[in-house]
Amino acid sequence: MTGTMSGILAPRRQIPASSKAFDLLLAGGLTVILGLLGLAQEEFGGLVGFGMLVPLVWRRSHPELVFFTVSGVAVLQWLAGAQLQPGNVGLLIALYAISVYGEVRFSRIALGIGGLGVLMATARYWSSSDWRQQITMMVALGALVFGVWAFGERRRTRGLYVAQLEERAIQAERDRDRESKLAVSNERTRIAREIHDVVAHGLSIMIVQADGGLYAADASPEQAKKALATIGDTGRASLTEMRKMLGLLKQDTQPELDPDQPRPQPGISSLPELVENVRQAGLTVDYEVTGTSRDLPALLGLTTYRIVQEGLTNTLKHAGPGAHTSVHLDFGREMLTVVVTDDGRGGGVAPSHDPGHGLVGMRQRASISGGTVNAGPKAGGGYEVIAKLPYNLPAGGVSQ
Repeated sequence: MTGTMSGILAPRRQIPASSKAFDLLLAGGLTVILGLLGLAQEEFGGLVGFGMLVPLVWRRSHPELVFFTVSGVAVLQWLAGAQLQPGNVGLLIALYAISVYGEVRFSRIALGIGGLGVLMATARYWSSSDWRQQITMMVALGALVFGVWAFGERRRTRGLYVAQLEERAIQAERDRDRESKLAVSNERTRIAREIHDVVAHGLSIMIVQADGGLYAADASPEQAKKALATIGDTGRASLTEMRKMLGLLKQDTQPELDPDQPRPQPGISSLPELVENVRQAGLTVDYEVTGTSRDLPALLGLTTYRIVQEGLTNTLKHAGPGAHTSVHLDFGREMLTVVVTDDGRGGGVAPSHDPGHGLVGMRQRASISGGTVNAGPKAGGGYEVIAKLPYNLPAGGVSQ
């Protein structure tokens, strides 16, 4: 009972100021015109008319309370035997208001009360010996009451439909914003991974060159100078590439975030330069390409480059002095096979829990393109990395 009363008394919504002003003018105008007409016709009937019209000011904010108040006044009019007044039109307005703005359960109750009112009004005000005339009047009043209620229900249904469309539009906008933020986050994560690869590779070459230059400083000054020059070139190249990627991270907006077009994107064509840089670091590297070369998607080319780069970096770190390394690319009919091997003492590629590092990073990159990476020690010594990268992503997507 308490819940029902609170539902009747509590306002349902925020009413715009323009709607409040309209309701005030409507109720005030009807009260002045129809109330005064009823007062001139019958003093008590005029007071009843005021009681039915004044509450209409709150028909939007408290539709149930207004309807039951107006209905109560109508019952008093019926019990007192007062004649119908122009103010009785307030009953129809209150019924319309509760069917549009009220709760559905109260709207159904209001329809039932309206039907009961039709029977009471017919029995009191249109009592006639002609039963056909009485039935006609009852049907006409019933049709009027039901028509007003049905029109209000239709208005409510349309309002709910529009509200749902607006809510869906708002939710769609939120989803777009969330997806945009997620795309930016993913892009920045990718750039951070690229920065790690660039820095790790560049530092590995610089460390090897620094160690070599230190040993050669006394015996072979020219070799030491060459090592220092390589360190400088490698540092500048790594710093330039890192600055480009950090520049992307500093941007507030990135209008063209396409995960299939990473930036910057070295590829197959950049591998000879990569191999040459490693050779200058003192590592013997054989580079071989077999099969019919083809143009690769940017993502696949970048994946190939980074796998080779990671393999050479780990050879520099773990293979030891005098190691011999080979990089072999085989363009098969359906996939590209990348093999990086060395004959050093090889600690191999240590797995890591941080994506973008070591073997875990290689496998993650390959899986994005639908490929696989296998790595491990070779029989007889050394280490081997084999990546198989299909040219086309499988139709079912990439399995995780």
